[in-house]
Amino acid sequence: MPLYRNDAPGQYPPSWYVRTTDLPHRPRPRLEGGIRADLCVIGAGYTGLWAALTAARAGLKVVVVEAHRAGFGASGRNGGQVHSGFNKPQSWLETRLGADTARALWELSEDGKASLRNFCASHAPETLFRPGIAHGEYDAAEVEAAKAEADFLNDRYGYDRIEMLDRDGIRSLVKTESYVAGQIDRGAGHLHPMRYCAALARAAETAGADIHELTEATGIVHGDPATVTTPRGRVVADHVIIAGNGYLPGIEPKVAARVMPINSFIGATEPMGERWRDVLAEDIAVADSKFVVNYYRFTEDRRFLFGGRESYSIGYPKEIAPALVARMRALFPQMADVEVESVWGGTLGITVTRLPHLARVAPNVLSGAGFSGHGVSLAGLSGRAMAEAVIGQAGRFDVLSQLPVPRFPGGARLRAPLLTLAMTWFALRDRLGI
Repeated sequence: MPLYRNDAPGQYPPSWYVRTTDLPHRPRPRLEGGIRADLCVIGAGYTGLWAALTAARAGLKVVVVEAHRAGFGASGRNGGQVHSGFNKPQSWLETRLGADTARALWELSEDGKASLRNFCASHAPETLFRPGIAHGEYDAAEVEAAKAEADFLNDRYGYDRIEMLDRDGIRSLVKTESYVAGQIDRGAGHLHPMRYCAALARAAETAGADIHELTEATGIVHGDPATVTTPRGRVVADHVIIAGNGYLPGIEPKVAARVMPINSFIGATEPMGERWRDVLAEDIAVADSKFVVNYYRFTEDRRFLFGGRESYSIGYPKEIAPALVARMRALFPQMADVEVESVWGGTLGITVTRLPHLARVAPNVLSGAGFSGHGVSLAGLSGRAMAEAVIGQAGRFDVLSQLPVPRFPGGARLRAPLLTLAMTWFALRDRLGI
């Protein structure tokens, strides 16, 4: 299972993020024996920590169980990009869900970004949040679709933070010849994801939540109250929030049918000094329209962080770096002599529609997962919404749970083989240039 397949128990990955974050040297205490709580949260990433923080601030007794360490999973390993909206065009959502629901979803996503920025400003300035995400397009059809969506957001939602860039515009900002045009969203941004997660854990504990690390949730016994079992104890709780995302796809079958774990990989170069401006003209993040998306940005010490390959098998490939570095240098030939000093991988959760899956899997058990690469903002939003539902204010949870997330064809058993076939096709298409 993804929880232990690629990492030693309780050991953070060898990432630049971990090396540059002030983390507790020792794990927080394991859960030993039985404990009673108002809310048990499974998973100490963005979703679980925001849920714990929100519920603890409201006066609930909150217990968080984490199989490894806070921020161990996708929350501490990702590209750090804080996107606007969802991983589907807003026009797509409006067509399928209607204008009122789509607008409520957009407003929630904007609130998610604002809450993140406010938290970083007040509790974690070390996250170094910076505005701006550019998006590169590879052909005229993609450019036309991107422009139509930007116009739609401006006309229907008053969102005027997106600037379209022609060939010269995108290439002056992102110095590759691969993109024919693009855009930049000044309302989006990027940050240091592990520092953000570490700050959330500290804030949740300050609010009164108890976090138990090296404490795997082995099962949920449904009932009122519910019981979350662990290797050395159990939590009896009035409510449970499942927030393990790609690392806990099997703990609840109703979630596993709609959320699939995949692996993604990132490399960090040596510091590039002023040469970083040979790649980007501004301190922004970038993503593009490849099916297996390339995503990248620079760190505060001018290392290039580049993510751009995925794996639908549970295990990591034997060598992460070669394919990742090849993609990076194909996009930026000027980096041929820049050394990639470290690489790491992590597991995230995706859905068929690439939209988050929020569900009430039992009357007192909620789940939030499947953020599909947009979790830096949306996972925290979902955690807050689930905690509010536990408290008795379910409005935002009810809106988010309307996002369309069907079961994977073939269910949990066939989802990976079918997606692997799709990935093989898209990889072949990229190589052939079709």
